[in-house]
Amino acid sequence: MNILKNQYRWVILAAATFAQACACFFVQGFGSIALDVKSEMNLTNWQIGTLISAAQLIPLAGLLIAGELLDRYSERFVVGIGTLIVGASLCSAVLANSYTELLIALIILGFGYSTAQPGGSKSVSNWFKGSQLGFAMGIRQAGLPLGGAMATLLLPFIAIQYSVPAAFLAGGLIALFGALLFMLLYKTPDTQQSTEKKQINLKLAIKSRLSMASHPSMRKIMMSGASLTASQYAISVFLVLYLHTSLGLESSIAAMMFFVVLGAGIAGRIILAAWSDRCKAGRYFPVMTCLGAVTAILILLPFLKTQNLAILSAFMALTGFFAYGWYGPWVAYIAETAPADRKGFALGMAMTANQVSVVLIPPIIGLSRDSLGTYAYGWGALAIVSAIVLFTTSTSKYRGSVAQKDY
Repeated sequence: MNILKNQYRWVILAAATFAQACACFFVQGFGSIALDVKSEMNLTNWQIGTLISAAQLIPLAGLLIAGELLDRYSERFVVGIGTLIVGASLCSAVLANSYTELLIALIILGFGYSTAQPGGSKSVSNWFKGSQLGFAMGIRQAGLPLGGAMATLLLPFIAIQYSVPAAFLAGGLIALFGALLFMLLYKTPDTQQSTEKKQINLKLAIKSRLSMASHPSMRKIMMSGASLTASQYAISVFLVLYLHTSLGLESSIAAMMFFVVLGAGIAGRIILAAWSDRCKAGRYFPVMTCLGAVTAILILLPFLKTQNLAILSAFMALTGFFAYGWYGPWVAYIAETAPADRKGFALGMAMTANQVSVVLIPPIIGLSRDSLGTYAYGWGALAIVSAIVLFTTSTSKYRGSVAQKDY
């Protein structure tokens, strides 16, 4: 029986990874068709950034709610229903005839997208423990750049060959398929099925959740996550536009460079998370490494004045490895340090801090490009923030875990 259980956890890991790839397919691949959407709807850079922020607006609160739901109910239904909402909203976006209608459809998408990140992470942490946790979490978190990479290959082709609405429809159908597959394959570990639900004191529950945010370890998690998320989403939304407008690359070549970024991000999430399993300096050290690397990359990006594809590919690979790869060890760090009965909420709280960056940064970067005529100031500001967070969190004397405090 234990052998079957050990084998089935890999099915769970594959299902969770695929479900995340499907849920994130359109949102993460949107940058590859940003030029097409901008041209067809006659939008500014600020409006392009706002479209992505719209999809991430509801998760500001929704991640906390999703985390609480995950602590009480089966991931099968929380993640599955959430991904179904993502699919349905993208299918409805096909009917949008204006920028406002498209904005509303993407806001609705955010209701379902709230479950995509903490849900799959909790699913994997329920089935994997100890020295395999980081490796398994890295594979699962590779679902996000994997979905983006698939979208980068498919969405531009669909948008050019058919239409931009057809690209939205494709994203919706893929999300619906991922949701149904996850609901079919996922099941809760036997050890969790027998766990009795405790009677909840609402006042104490709210107090314990809020006090978690003041814990030094959680503050370190939220600061690093918010900083690295800001850089990741700025790259995700504007890299193709930057390569096309500033370096003069053809849109197809710029999209292919974005594919290189996402491909390297897949490798980064797995390799860096696996490293965190064995890193003697602790799971957080790979996250600090990513902060340092991202700082250097963002400083160098405005000086990248070449159309040499070999040089560009190498630079994009490094960008993806660190700017996307950080998430694997970061989530493993949360999953390992959070109390078992607060794991879903801890993941939701940390990811809510990330959502602030996701909502604010794309419009700000877009507005700075519209106002100042260059992306350089945006890249530079993000580099400064990364450097400050690296210095702040690396000099912190606290090395404990969230679980050490009595919640």
